[in-house]
Amino acid sequence: MTLTLFFLRHGETVASQFGTYCGRLDIELTGSGLQMAEDFAQSYRSFNWVAVYSSPLQRAMATAHPLCQALGITIHQRPGLQEIFYGQWEGKTPTEVRRDFHTDYVKWLADPGWNSPTGGEKGIDIARRSSEVLEEIEQTHSHGNVLIVSHKATIRIMVCTLLGIDIGRFRDRLNVPVAALSVVEMGERGPCLHRIGDRSHLRPELQAREGN
Repeated sequence: MTLTLFFLRHGETVASQFGTYCGRLDIELTGSGLQMAEDFAQSYRSFNWVAVYSSPLQRAMATAHPLCQALGITIHQRPGLQEIFYGQWEGKTPTEVRRDFHTDYVKWLADPGWNSPTGGEKGIDIARRSSEVLEEIEQTHSHGNVLIVSHKATIRIMVCTLLGIDIGRFRDRLNVPVAALSVVEMGERGPCLHRIGDRSHLRPELQAREGN
């Protein structure tokens, strides 16, 4: 048997609805976001999960909760799975950031791997901290299905790290909408991507709510 990593982005929030930068702001899921979490739990409760790891932010924990409650699984909280810290951009829209922090914004768009939001984190910083969690998971679980509930940028960066994709291209190469599942199998020849941004577990009306 092999180790398979299931990366689940949290459900919808007000920030994902309107595209505001929300890294460390600890906001709740919307009603639709809670339904997304329930839909995932219903679709994947029959899987043989060996562990569930989550960002400690409440939108991630609330997404993991229905599955873990149904199966009696403990959620392992890891700060390394938190979203990118947007610094002075937190709570602002891209339009506001482009106006108020234009130079930093242009640099970040060009290469978010090595440029950070004003006062925030570089992509490479996220890669380092999230890689420590992935290493822990690989050392702890030699095989089976592990669920990792995290955030848009962090999931994209983890997948880029595993697949050898330039971290500076994480915003350009991978699309991970709200409540989307991405799957990487850790095989003998290294990580192999099986799915990216899968939302087939959501009811149709929720699939239409892609979010940012």
